[in-house]
Amino acid sequence: MRTMVLRYPEELASAVQTTPEELEAQIRLMAALKMFELGKLSSGKAAELAGLSRGDFLEMCGRYRVSVFNYFPEELPDEIAADVEAVREATHARRQ
Repeated sequence: MRTMVLRYPEELASAVQTTPEELEAQIRLMAALKMFELGKLSSGKAAELAGLSRGDFLEMCGRYRVSVFNYFPEELPDEIAADVEAVREATHARRQ
């Protein structure tokens, strides 16, 4: 995984009333949400950028009013297959 350095004013974390770690997580989430909204990232890749599971990322989409239905027609089969596989894995994990 690559690392990016982001410079920001010292007082930014306190201005938004958060810790530096929480600020980093928020910036990653906001970048992931926007790139997903613009169709630049799939929900899986956006979740990875945000450091969340795909389910948690989709929940954040709802919280921040980002539509999860922004697929191009040619992407739908892969997205549906990924969803079906995630449900199978979750069901299998619950049974164990």
